Amino acid sequence: MTLRLPEELDRELERLAAEKHMSKSALVVEGARQLVERSRRESLIEQGFAFALSHDREALQRLADA
Repeated sequence: MTLRLPEELDRELERLAAEKHMSKSALVVEGARQLVERSRRESLIEQGFAFALSHDREALQRLADA
């Protein structure tokens, strides 16, 4: 895979790689992994809210009115 980065981002990635004693490739892989995991968590949260709204609407309304 070829990845083209803006020059400023590439410089920052180079600096961070040196600071952490990692390759730029390893940093990009870790960043991609974190992005995928965050997206997965956000999806699960949205599903949970949708479930609660569809199954507990009456209880939620009573809480809102309290």
